[in-house]
Amino acid sequence: MVEEKEVKQQGNKIIFIYRIVVSIIMIVSIILVYILNNLGNSKEVGAMANNISNETNIIDNNNTIVEQVTSEESLRKLNDWKLILVNYENKMSEDYIPPLANIDNERQFDARAIDSLTQMILDMKAAGIKNIWAQSTYRSPEKQKRLIEESIQEYLEQGKTEEEARSLTLRGIEEPYRSEHNLGLAVDFNNVDNEFEDEPAFPWLVENAANYGFILRYPKDKEDITQIKYEPWHWRYVGPEYAKEMKDLGLCLEEYVEYLKNN
Repeated sequence: MVEEKEVKQQGNKIIFIYRIVVSIIMIVSIILVYILNNLGNSKEVGAMANNISNETNIIDNNNTIVEQVTSEESLRKLNDWKLILVNYENKMSEDYIPPLANIDNERQFDARAIDSLTQMILDMKAAGIKNIWAQSTYRSPEKQKRLIEESIQEYLEQGKTEEEARSLTLRGIEEPYRSEHNLGLAVDFNNVDNEFEDEPAFPWLVENAANYGFILRYPKDKEDITQIKYEPWHWRYVGPEYAKEMKDLGLCLEEYVEYLKNN
């Protein structure tokens, strides 16, 4: 009798647990049906699924986490090699080797953009701007380091402290792997000084460079964002699509990347 009673009690427990599980399943089913009904139809459900998928985190070219990017178009742009952001906050991979092509015996540029650079210079000369040349283009990280050391030494000889000399240097020359010149996508024109702003080439570039895919990388009114002093001679290739959009929006590269992340 005792064994029969224990068996009966165990059976009642199993039935009780079964009823709880069934109840939970029914409640979850009701909630799902309610949600689906409010979504309207399967097309809207699919759209929601796509949005959820696109809102997951991605890793951009600089190994930076980009959160909640909902636009597929923005994703495409952020992963484009032409928009690689290299600056004081974003260090390029030390393993990255740009595909280079020769401009002449001394200068190189990214092979995917070199035709745009050479054509832009040719068109400037055809427009009557004869005083134009590419002074500095691709620089190896090793050369970048030498330039920094030379600049610091010059400031030291002027009586600056070590800290002052380094700070002043880094306002104009980025550290190795943080310089666009290491990417092979930047070009410095002529004598690399502010007098370039007064030469005929500068207003021509302001007006036309975007058509060739180039932007003024360090504008005068964006120094607080780029952390680099105004450089009228320094232009960066980003491709015509992005250059024109950045020009229309009035954004520097840092701002444009953030704009894409939020749209």
